[in-house]
Amino acid sequence: MTETDLKIARLLLSMEDKYPPLQSVHFHKAVETDDVLAILVGRGDVARMLSYGGKIAKILGQETGKRVRILEYHSNERKFLEDLFAPLNIITINKIWLPDGTTETRVILKKAHRRSQVNAKAMKEIAKKIYGMTLRIEFSD
Repeated sequence: MTETDLKIARLLLSMEDKYPPLQSVHFHKAVETDDVLAILVGRGDVARMLSYGGKIAKILGQETGKRVRILEYHSNERKFLEDLFAPLNIITINKIWLPDGTTETRVILKKAHRRSQVNAKAMKEIAKKIYGMTLRIEFSD
């Protein structure tokens, strides 16, 4: 476990008394980037982490000083991307095969409102660290 994993695990344990659903959440790992912290939890645990009106994620964000994304560990690619970019809507996801034999995943998102800005650099880094996926992010009306 990394230092970040231990810090998040301790925070989650300290909150179990106040938020009982956390007792059944399976925490896998945490991935940090510039200003975003991705927390990977077991299948079906995303809803538990987002319960209480998102207070658990808000507390984690306040404690770490980062924006928190709750992601499902070992989910399929589409579910992972939907969770990563929530609350934005994904219009389409395409695979792009490059001449050098590598692939990129192109994600076209519905144009963001002012409140839900996305840090594209951080999202690309999280996708690379978790899935080894190279993202190309585009916006459409």
